Amino acid sequence: MPNIKVIGAGLAGTEAAWQLARRGLDVDLYEMRPVRSTPAHQTGQMAELVCSNSLKSDTEHTAPWLLKEELRRAGSLLIAIAREAAVPAGHALAVDRELFAAKVTSAISGEPRIRVHREEVTWVDEHDGITILATGPLTSDALSREIARLSGNGVPSTPGVGVLGQSQHLYFYDSISPIVEAESIDMTRVYLAARYDKGTADYINCPFTREEYGRFYDALVAAESVEASDWENLNYFEACLPIEELARRGRDTLRFGPMKPVGLRDPRTGKQPHAVVQLRRENLRADSYNIVGFQNHLKYGEQQRVFRLIPGLEKARFLRYGQIHRNTYINAPSLLAATLQMKAHPNVLFAGQICGVEGYTESIAAGLMAGVHAAALASGAEPVPPPRASAFGSLVCYITNADPENFQPANITFDLLPPLDERVRDRAQRHRLQCERALEEFDGWLAGSSAQQSVSR
Repeated sequence: MPNIKVIGAGLAGTEAAWQLARRGLDVDLYEMRPVRSTPAHQTGQMAELVCSNSLKSDTEHTAPWLLKEELRRAGSLLIAIAREAAVPAGHALAVDRELFAAKVTSAISGEPRIRVHREEVTWVDEHDGITILATGPLTSDALSREIARLSGNGVPSTPGVGVLGQSQHLYFYDSISPIVEAESIDMTRVYLAARYDKGTADYINCPFTREEYGRFYDALVAAESVEASDWENLNYFEACLPIEELARRGRDTLRFGPMKPVGLRDPRTGKQPHAVVQLRRENLRADSYNIVGFQNHLKYGEQQRVFRLIPGLEKARFLRYGQIHRNTYINAPSLLAATLQMKAHPNVLFAGQICGVEGYTESIAAGLMAGVHAAALASGAEPVPPPRASAFGSLVCYITNADPENFQPANITFDLLPPLDERVRDRAQRHRLQCERALEEFDGWLAGSSAQQSVSR
């Protein structure tokens, strides 16, 4: 059997390594943390979640649910652990991020077929065995230059940053939401509720009057940003804009976005607030809460001043302030086949956010697929891409067939799935039928491909 290396022990890398091990293959898993950290990570644990702690909707027949259901059926380690480490979050699957990372680290470290190396990799031999690159959006500068070499583009003038259409390296800037200590929240000013009273009331809701919203908005758009002189050069991911950048698009933009009050009636007044900020549990102890949707690029002192204008957070103690970090990804449509193999170097595969998927669950799915395809290569078989109708297949179809001149990372949505042959006007019915078709074809792929070939131990 050829040597198999997995570089990066984040969500995609750990899932890929696990899938290879359960198929009876030996894996060398490389992770540079804690020897060398990144601007966003805080620990040396595997699969550390640096942004939100949510794996999105768990409501049946939604696109995020479909992707998680396919992962469950394919035997995903990380989705199983996410269930074990879940915290109350209404219709979403959210995890205690410390417990989640600890459980993943324990499972991977305890797997005898996986050898963990805590060191930075700066060079890839595309002719020596099989390599899965799953270094994530915070790939080091040295390895980023090596990926540029593999891509046939030399060394980018700025590590990890390239010119669209000329270099195969792309990037965007992503932000992290603040976390506050639970005991510092004034519970007399907030209320627990689920939107439209559906499900359990797991979110703390901070209600604004029109006047309170006006004061908050004015303070937010006037707040001083980090590196304000470079502001216009920042290339943000549209689905994860900093709260202050979103606010600049219009005075009521926040009320139709992260501060949307619709369906969050205040039980104390019986009325819908003018705006609402939601807080979501960070862990099972419920001693800290994430300010949902409040990723930002403000100076720490400004964050404290402005966010203490949120009702209930007047005396908030911040356990983590919002941050910004660079996310690097490759131009997958130019570089990758539908099996996540490099077209120019078939023994090198990419997985996770670096290959152009966006989101935790999407990264896990890419890792699982890379592990399955690498196992097929190692056995001398031809890797079989997942069916187009499935969530797995739709993600891969997007990242390998999008316009390379305008490539942007993507989350799983129904827009990526192929439409039904028949016209179904009712959206809920249409989505149910798309999910049923996706799972039927996905089950066929599992039954007929190397995805089901595991070695019992």
